[in-house]
Amino acid sequence: MEFTARQIAEMIDGRVEGNENAAVNSFAKIEEGREGAISFLSNPKYTHFLYDTRSTIVLVNEDLELERPVSATLIRVKNAYEAVARLLQFYDSMKPRKTGVDPLASVSPSATIGKDVYIGAFACIGDGVVIGDGCQVYPHVVIGDGVKLGESCLLYPHVTIYQGCRLGNHVTIHAGSVIGADGFGFAPNTEGYNKIPQIGIVVIEDNVEIGANTCVDRSTMGQTVIHKGVKLDNLIQVAHNCEIGENTVMSAQVGMAGSTKIGAWCMVGGQAGFAGHIHVADKTFVGAQCGVISDTKGNGEELIGSPAMNPREFFKAVAYWKRMGDMSKELRELKKKVEELTQK
Repeated sequence: MEFTARQIAEMIDGRVEGNENAAVNSFAKIEEGREGAISFLSNPKYTHFLYDTRSTIVLVNEDLELERPVSATLIRVKNAYEAVARLLQFYDSMKPRKTGVDPLASVSPSATIGKDVYIGAFACIGDGVVIGDGCQVYPHVVIGDGVKLGESCLLYPHVTIYQGCRLGNHVTIHAGSVIGADGFGFAPNTEGYNKIPQIGIVVIEDNVEIGANTCVDRSTMGQTVIHKGVKLDNLIQVAHNCEIGENTVMSAQVGMAGSTKIGAWCMVGGQAGFAGHIHVADKTFVGAQCGVISDTKGNGEELIGSPAMNPREFFKAVAYWKRMGDMSKELRELKKKVEELTQK
């Protein structure tokens, strides 16, 4: 399907600069532009590609100042990154959606299946499951007994949802993720460990997206909760009884120990780790490989390093670490001089 610059500008509240009848039918990165494609520029590091790109249309921020003429038609918007996200969502929504239950799927007679649902081959739907309208369940997905899915959920191949868990509307879970496995609960005894039964569930609210091979454990009692709008990357571990606040985002390989509470609108970098039974306040920024071992101070706090600390304190500490070799040498020399003076 083809769209003109004028049509695109109307969709994203943009302003055309150039040929408003320029037409595109595909997307391309600005450095790999081609005729008939639309690109975007939001990172200043890529600005130099704008002057040579072969893309027909480029989305740019409205405050961009040109250093020389460009051949592409520009569409100026408040936020080019947000605008291209809206266009990609529109493009994705136009793809044909599968419907119907594959004859090779196993669906319990007691399951309730909504309208326009797709269930792929070798998917297994347990007793008492409720699947809302418009859900897409890809091949080899396993949905345990009593699970409830809201409307328009998307479960990619090999997702496993254990018994009793609850998903809201528009939840996307990517391949290989496991929702509702037992929390890591064992009580030591004289001969080893006794397993503590995990009798709670996982609740995932609306508009959550979970990446591939991420695990969200069921609670010991009560609920492990992922609130609405949360976005989790691949390979994340959310332990039993954790809670993640609205619209928080986490990069890959984050690990949360049991009963950790993360506030709303937090941003967590890759490989960050959280000790158990702590509370992270709303709008906290946690840098990559950060180790958070205690409650955070308040909204807007930035943390880096392990153990987590204020960036200024961290960089000051790093400066000392770099000098440790020289300082150790100086200390040995001073010690030697003191010993010589003492002998005299």
